[in-house]
Amino acid sequence: MRCPAAAEGIYGGRLCRVAVVGAGVIGLSTAVCIAESIPSCAVTVLAEHFTPDTTSDVAAGILLPHPFPETPLHKQRCWFKDTFDHLLSICNSTDAAEAGVFLLSGWQVFQETPSTKDPYWSTVVLGFHMMTDAELQRFPKYKFGQSFTTIKCECSKYLLWLEKRLKNAGGQLHTEKITGFEQLTSSYDIIVNCSGLGSRDLADDQSLYPVRGQILRVHAPWLKHFIRDGNGHTYIFPGIHSVTLGGTRQKHNWEMSVDEADSSGIFERCCELEPSLKKSQVCSKLVGLRPTRNSLRLEREFFVHGNRQVPIIHNYGHGGGGISIHWGTALEATQLVKESINWRNPTSKL
Repeated sequence: MRCPAAAEGIYGGRLCRVAVVGAGVIGLSTAVCIAESIPSCAVTVLAEHFTPDTTSDVAAGILLPHPFPETPLHKQRCWFKDTFDHLLSICNSTDAAEAGVFLLSGWQVFQETPSTKDPYWSTVVLGFHMMTDAELQRFPKYKFGQSFTTIKCECSKYLLWLEKRLKNAGGQLHTEKITGFEQLTSSYDIIVNCSGLGSRDLADDQSLYPVRGQILRVHAPWLKHFIRDGNGHTYIFPGIHSVTLGGTRQKHNWEMSVDEADSSGIFERCCELEPSLKKSQVCSKLVGLRPTRNSLRLEREFFVHGNRQVPIIHNYGHGGGGISIHWGTALEATQLVKESINWRNPTSKL
């Protein structure tokens, strides 16, 4: 389950010091990928918050891509496939239970037939097919549906597993609030920015905005299949210990407190899809802010501070699709780190 191997080497006579800013699923997966595939790097993750206090801990954790209007579909499909294959390999390993990763089957239903019946990810998930009339009978308000098996990731378990994997690869975790890249330029050779919504200030990216998501976690152990309304506003995702009910998609809303009106609306909509939920018990109510932009930012720039010019690889803006493409974007960010090492040290052949 290692990233593609890179050539061994040193960075100017020592290890290349890489700072990864952010400890959600994007930051930790990117850090793991760098640490495992570039042995000449010493990787440190710096963040103000680690699990269980990250946005990723609130995520439903289902692998189902969210569209990026300004990103080519072939690139989105590549990110999703890399991530699906990575998590499927974990599902088929002895690490599955500790990592909180498992296969989950279910249905995505639509009140009107979508313009694209076979989305670009349909050949990546398992067993994709259009729902039959018999299958649709349990959803009388819906005209069209898709049935498939995807992967569910219990994010809090997965984040702890990634932390462990990073430490096993020699990486470190430091609790520190980064308010400017100049804090890092004297101690690190390369910076990887996975700070999510924090990049509004850290990278001065005003195109980045929050999409507020609120969910419920309920005790309903009889539910074994997911159900998602194709509009994305209502979903039921069974997990290991609870079932996630959602949700909300409130653009430019920074409110982190639970809205009881939203909770009631979520529960009522989910009960319409799955009436047995009326007997369920609410365990918790959670809010997270999805870091959203029209296209996620995955690129390199150079930060000049004093006489230092430090490469910064940006990997943020995944919106509600971070879990679905995290490993694919981690692989691409890692390639940019390799190119940065070669830029600073042309004799290196990564």
